[in-house]
Amino acid sequence: MANIHDVARVAGVSISTVSYALSGKRPIGEKTRLRIDRAVRDLDYMPNAAGRMLAGTRTRIFALTAPLRSDTYAPAHMAFVLAVATAARKYDYDVLLLTEDEAISGLRRVSTSRLVDGIIVLDVSINDERADLVRSLGIPAALIGVPGDADGLVCVDLDFEAAAALAVDRLVDAGHPSLALLGHPEAVYERGSNFPTRFRDGFLRRAAERGVEARFSMAETGAPAVRDALSGLLDVESAPTGIVVHAEEGVHRALLEAVAERGLSIPQDLSVIAGVPTFDTSSFTPPLDVIPLIPADSCTRAVELAVRQLDGRVEPCVELIAPVYRDHGSVAAPRPVP
Repeated sequence: MANIHDVARVAGVSISTVSYALSGKRPIGEKTRLRIDRAVRDLDYMPNAAGRMLAGTRTRIFALTAPLRSDTYAPAHMAFVLAVATAARKYDYDVLLLTEDEAISGLRRVSTSRLVDGIIVLDVSINDERADLVRSLGIPAALIGVPGDADGLVCVDLDFEAAAALAVDRLVDAGHPSLALLGHPEAVYERGSNFPTRFRDGFLRRAAERGVEARFSMAETGAPAVRDALSGLLDVESAPTGIVVHAEEGVHRALLEAVAERGLSIPQDLSVIAGVPTFDTSSFTPPLDVIPLIPADSCTRAVELAVRQLDGRVEPCVELIAPVYRDHGSVAAPRPVP
C-alpha cells in the first residue's frame, strides 16, 4: 500500500508539502496541489483517516463548503455556518469549513484524502459547479439551496417562491393595487445567486396571477443608493402602495429612514414587508411584518439527511420548507385615492 513518501516522490515535492496539501493547514500553489492530487489518485493513497474508515470507524467530520465572496452578506452567511455546526454536534460531528473562492479544489482535496465523511454545501448558485462535483464524488452530501439542475442531489431550502407569493397575497388581500419589490444589488443576480432570483420570480409571477401591477428594483448598499431606489419606485404615476424588501439589514434601515424623510408613515401611507431576512425586524422603527428565513430549519434537516446517507440510501430529493408570516403591524389597507 502506498504511503506519504510515495506520494511526495511521484509529485516531486517534500513530505511536509503533501501533508499541508492534504490537511489544508497551509496554502499550497494550485499547480503543486494538482500534482499531489494526481499522485494520490494514481497511487490510490489513503491517509490514516481513510484507513480508520475502512476499518469501520468514521472521521466524524463533515466538510462545509461556504465560499466568501466580495458581495457575501457576512451576518447571514455566518448564521448558516453556525446552524450547520450546531446541528452537526448533535450527531457528534465536527465541521471542516471551506471558505476559499476555489471551492472545487477544496472539496476535491478533502474528499480525495478521505478526511471527511460527507459534504454540506452552502450558498448554492443556479449554475453551481460544486453540484456536478458532488454528483461525481459518490459520498454523502446535502445542499442547502437548490441549483438549476438538482438531478441526483439531496437539497433542502426555504420555499422562496412560496414566500414571495405569501407577501404578495398579504398586500393584495389588504387592498393594494400596485406593488414593488426592492431587491439585492445587481451583481448578486448577475452571478446567478439562487434564492434572490427565486424570490424575485415568485413575486412577479404571483402579482401577475393576482392581477396587480408589480415593479422590481435593485438597491446597492448605502443610504444614498436606497433613497434613489425608493425615488425610482415612488416618484411615478400609479406608485406602489405596498413594498416588499428582500435585501440585507442596512437596506431595510435605510429604506425606513428614506420613507420618514418623505413625510410618509408606515402602514398608513405605505405598507412594507421584510422578505425572508435572517435578522429581527420587530425592533425596527416602525417594526416590519416579516417572512423570516430561519437558518436552523434548513441546516438541521440537511445535516440529518447527510447522516442518514451514512447509514443507508437516501433517494435524491428537493425538500422545500413552507414559509410563515409574522405580523408586526406594517401592513394596512391603502388610503383612498382622492
